[in-house]
Amino acid sequence: MRIVNGSSIDLGVCYYPEHWEKRLWEEDLDRMLDVGIQTVRIAEFAWNFIEPREGEFDYRFFDEFLDLAYRKGIKVIFCTPTATPPVWLTENYPETLNADIEGNLYYHGSRRHYNYSSSVYQEKSRIIVEKSASHYGQHPAIIGWQLDNEFNCENDRFYSVSDSAAFRRFLQEKYDDLEELNKAWGTVFWNQTYTSWEEIYVPRKTNTDSVNPHLALDYFRFISDSVNRYAKLQADIIKKYKKPEDFITTNGMFRNIDYQRMAKESLDFLMYDSYPNFGYELDNYHEADFMKDRWWSRNLTEVRAVSANFGIMEQQSGACGWNTRMETPSPRPGQILLWTMQSIAHGADYISYFRWRTCTFGTEMYWHGILDYSGRENQRLREVRLTGEKIRTMQELAGSKYVAKVGILKDYDNIWDSQQDRWHSRVDSVSQDALFVVLQQTHTPFDYIYLDNNRVTLEVLKQYEVLFYPHASILTEERMNMLEQYVSAGGKLVMGCRTGYKDLYGRCVTEYLPGLATKVTGTDIPEYSFAAPDETPINVEWDGSKFEAAVFNDLLEPIGGMAEVMGTYVSGRYAGAPAIIRNHFGRGEAFYFGGAFGEDAVRVFLENLDVAEPFGDIISLPKSCELAVRGKGDKQYMFVLNYLKNPVYITLKREMKNLWTGEMEQSRIELEKYGVRVYLI
Repeated sequence: MRIVNGSSIDLGVCYYPEHWEKRLWEEDLDRMLDVGIQTVRIAEFAWNFIEPREGEFDYRFFDEFLDLAYRKGIKVIFCTPTATPPVWLTENYPETLNADIEGNLYYHGSRRHYNYSSSVYQEKSRIIVEKSASHYGQHPAIIGWQLDNEFNCENDRFYSVSDSAAFRRFLQEKYDDLEELNKAWGTVFWNQTYTSWEEIYVPRKTNTDSVNPHLALDYFRFISDSVNRYAKLQADIIKKYKKPEDFITTNGMFRNIDYQRMAKESLDFLMYDSYPNFGYELDNYHEADFMKDRWWSRNLTEVRAVSANFGIMEQQSGACGWNTRMETPSPRPGQILLWTMQSIAHGADYISYFRWRTCTFGTEMYWHGILDYSGRENQRLREVRLTGEKIRTMQELAGSKYVAKVGILKDYDNIWDSQQDRWHSRVDSVSQDALFVVLQQTHTPFDYIYLDNNRVTLEVLKQYEVLFYPHASILTEERMNMLEQYVSAGGKLVMGCRTGYKDLYGRCVTEYLPGLATKVTGTDIPEYSFAAPDETPINVEWDGSKFEAAVFNDLLEPIGGMAEVMGTYVSGRYAGAPAIIRNHFGRGEAFYFGGAFGEDAVRVFLENLDVAEPFGDIISLPKSCELAVRGKGDKQYMFVLNYLKNPVYITLKREMKNLWTGEMEQSRIELEKYGVRVYLI
């Protein structure tokens, strides 16, 4: 692997030789090298340049470009072109097309209009990947391969005839027989009992716009399984032909995909497509939302949960948008550098800008790259050149890992359950947003940790002083066993309302709540209710601090000799009753909070658990700045990022080395608008 290899931080760019006259290729590559770009990604939408007609293969176009790139010293990431099948394929094989929930096909003319389940599309994909990898795999310019492009972008649900057939096969593998499936799905309700596998379909249009919730949960699992099987089909082929040192990756993070599984089965690391400028989108702009482009740090944290070190395949470089939607302004001077450092701060060791030249035609002709249509020198090119210079001064932090002592636990079962269960999503969305915002405001770095299928070890969990598992409606014995071990070893676990009331099928349990979490939390829940609109806000008091128990309230009672009441409802139907219980369990503590976590609640928990602002003894900075720290060996590197359009002041409480200038700095420092500093602590 020659990028994301722990030895360097590299710059790249997305390039489309098929969009430009060949006379421009050499000029473009020379200019890339001049600004510090050494890698290009190509071919993700160019199937017909290799197979212009079914069964006819022509390799000359990319042969010519790859040979030129090699002569120039430009490295290449080559893509499988399956995100946009050619017209001859979809016209001849309409069964390869995806459909909407009413069964209407998505015809040719956009992108990602195929379905993963079609045996015809799988075979055509196998052929184009085999032909591409066998021909180009040993080319010296190529350093890695990208699978497809943005799996599940545009469409993350699939309703074709092929999908229903594949869904039945998926269910037959999962359940021994129909009797077991009927029991798992509770099909006695509304007379939904199945007597034949052929009676089962992916969700279809109903008169209430509702389907069996347990079918829906398995449907999301099926989609993820389909994507992962399709990715593995391609990866297994590429592995036969690529050079040993070349990597396999894919780009983006989209819904209904278990990326941990994909990374294990098919990838060397994950790439993300980072577009913070969406925070300034014209139709969705909210002046009061001070986070704006800073929300993308949340997405980068999700990527880091898959790959501790990762790459950015598409980093914002210009205004973005289609001719039909997504209108954004051009990045302001300083924001390209800011957003690049935002990615690096969170663990990216490779940054590839989208794109080099802005395309003069097609749906994305307003999705601007570094250069405008004419290719003339501009502010964006100058800023990329400056960014390249900055990166050359900070190569020593390549391979360093993000440093966090707070973790937020997640699992795909609960993510997918919340997509189809309004009761679940209403509490979870509030808590997830508040956790991110307050952790950012208090400059408390955190990680997401996924608990799926025992992929995370106890040793990993023990790295964190506090773990939040906000609303794990679905709990399993395996996950709770690991969490009990974590708490027993000295960890602090925080859980919120609506915990433990479902099994793995999404059915409500009959045990006393919070079900499998009862033992570790020392909590009983005899009653519960949404917070009535005419009673809100319903407040809680904990050690002199008052804050809201948002959205939903569990009535709590401590059980066992080690549980104690820490907070009490002071309003609402449960006024005077326990709202927060702390249970001493082994050498650690588990907390159960009877509401959803609003921002004030998160702030109080962080303060009372003594994990807020872990670097507050060495730096003071305003809420508008993000703090991120990467560490390697005995060295730590601190990133300070100002997202505001005006300067701010930060205070270094001890002397630190500015990596960009090599100078030692201390005391009060002015950080310019959209400014960044990187310090060796």
